[in-house]
Amino acid sequence: QVQLVESGGGLVQAGGSLTLSCAASGVDFSVGVMGWYRRIQGQARELVATLTGGGRINYADPVKGRFTISRDNYRNTLYLQMHNLKPEDTAVYICHARQPRGMHDLVYWGQGTQVTVPS
Repeated sequence: QVQLVESGGGLVQAGGSLTLSCAASGVDFSVGVMGWYRRIQGQARELVATLTGGGRINYADPVKGRFTISRDNYRNTLYLQMHNLKPEDTAVYICHARQPRGMHDLVYWGQGTQVTVPS
């Protein structure tokens, strides 16, 4: 039973910082891929950052140098540290897990947490 629960969203002024958390149950962080996506209102969901079980990290270009993805294996929690936030970062941020199972991967999504950066 995989469950992903995000928290930490809120309203932050431009230039400010915020850290999001994803409490993951039933997920093995040493296998597959964990990540953050975001959905800007009226648009499709887009990649923010991913972190593989082996520690490889990828960031989408708009957040490079500003966001940091990390995990706490002991607490089974994924984090997204966001700095120098901009109005265009306003979105619902969604936790994602991709777990291998034989020849296929199983994909899981959280419900998301709202981040708002007023202009």
